[in-house]
Amino acid sequence: MKQLLSFFLLLISSTTFAANNPSVIIDTSKGQITVELFPDLAPKSVANFLAYVQKDGFKQTIFHRVINGFMIQGGGENESGKKFDSLTAIENESRNGLSNERGTLAMARTSFPHSATRQFFINQKDNTFLDAKNGNWGYAVFGKVTQGMTIVDSIATVKTRGADRPVQAVTINSITLHGSEIK
Repeated sequence: MKQLLSFFLLLISSTTFAANNPSVIIDTSKGQITVELFPDLAPKSVANFLAYVQKDGFKQTIFHRVINGFMIQGGGENESGKKFDSLTAIENESRNGLSNERGTLAMARTSFPHSATRQFFINQKDNTFLDAKNGNWGYAVFGKVTQGMTIVDSIATVKTRGADRPVQAVTINSITLHGSEIK
């Protein structure tokens, strides 16, 4: 009985947790993707991402790196390859207990662990090898697709050229806050 009560309390608290999380709509040239953000587990990554959202900083950026069966990456440059200005790099939050599973949103970075700025990626499959392990830094997950994985899969299958860049640009028209208040 005690275990059953603990289970129900955990279920209720996790439902409440999810209900309070902000979500965003990523409007692309291929359709819309809705993503729930996890500010309690990745506060710096979420705050950083929402800072760009609030100033419309993702408008007319593209998914510039697309690898079918892996991920789609964008948010940092336009169709001609011009890189957008970035805020200060943030601390890596890859040790937050979230895993790079199919549909999760994570911060892109260089080989330096604390170098993430504006670029993000959506995992098209489980990529747990990107998680923090054995004292090594990983790629910080800070959200999960709740609607639109068919759009992610569609983007992942576009024809690409060198550096995994789509032949025909997949544009991020905008990313907007949806429904919930920012924490």
